[in-house]
Amino acid sequence: MGGSSFGSIFRITTWGESHGPGIGVVIDGCPAGLPLSENDIQDFLDRRKPGQSKYTTKRNESDSAEILSGVFEGKTTGTPISIIVRNQDQRSRDYGNIASLFRPGHADYPFTEKYGFRDYRGGGRSSGRETIGRVAGGAVASLLLKELGIRVQAYTKSIGPCTIPEKDYRMSEITENPLYMPNNAAASEAGEYISTLMAECNSCGGIIECTAEGLPAGLGEPVFDKLDALLAQAVMSIGAVKGVEIGDGFAASLSTGSQNNDPFFSENGIVLKKTNHSGGTLGGMSDGSRLILRAAIKPTPSISRPQDTVDIKHENAGIEVLGRHDPVIVPRAVVVVESMTALTLADLLLRNMSARLENIKKVYS
Repeated sequence: MGGSSFGSIFRITTWGESHGPGIGVVIDGCPAGLPLSENDIQDFLDRRKPGQSKYTTKRNESDSAEILSGVFEGKTTGTPISIIVRNQDQRSRDYGNIASLFRPGHADYPFTEKYGFRDYRGGGRSSGRETIGRVAGGAVASLLLKELGIRVQAYTKSIGPCTIPEKDYRMSEITENPLYMPNNAAASEAGEYISTLMAECNSCGGIIECTAEGLPAGLGEPVFDKLDALLAQAVMSIGAVKGVEIGDGFAASLSTGSQNNDPFFSENGIVLKKTNHSGGTLGGMSDGSRLILRAAIKPTPSISRPQDTVDIKHENAGIEVLGRHDPVIVPRAVVVVESMTALTLADLLLRNMSARLENIKKVYS
């Protein structure tokens, strides 16, 4: 299987299955000397682990991170960083009744067609549990960005029809509710909506917004490796994501040039913009303003109600998905979107160091 690695210089490779011994990541290209501990990684993993509230799966996992290599005396050594999270609460028996059935909304059918078999215990590599490796890698990338004065933050903008307008954001409230929404009142409304769906054995999706402050201008390449293109690839690679937009996104199609352009102005010799419809990118490169992206998350496909499907013999059948599943993926996916954004930015910052000869001379003179 290819495609388990992401990044060019700061590069991660995730490994493991949802019901195997463990899940992990190998991080290549992290500079030596970065302070790093297991607690730094745990802070990120705790934001995506199960059992946080009644809106998440009851799978009982501590998701404890173990650093196996690449760190000595509290700092990175420049060698590959290997991190493992051991699975502790696999209930593979919950999936026995679907071993020969394809779950609607899951990767079961195309995975079987591609490889000739599949790990039916929770989806294997196609499981949302694979994102543990991404989050562990994102924790390290975020520490590197912090050293450079860059802060990445994601939060829930909407759950189903419950959307928070930007004017009503209260960023201090993000960690005060289980849905990671920047408005406690909106989170309460969204919680009632989710509870209604749970009673109907149904699920919902939502939108995650992610921002990055402190980026220099010029990150990204003007052609295929555009900043926005790589961000879209990174975030779209998350299993539940069905759409990504930057800045005004699809709303830009309804705008005019005079409305959509962001006028420049200079303040004390620093180039700034009066507006930010572009979401912090121009021509595939960062423009120094706040980066803004949004990810559309689909409803959880595992719902405990009868559905139509087919079996491995391609015969019609019915299915009821048992086990422990999130009625909404969005809250636990917030840190995953944040991590993939941080990984993309960390990689591009390292790549950008060689854009000018003068930068190379600074290192080697």
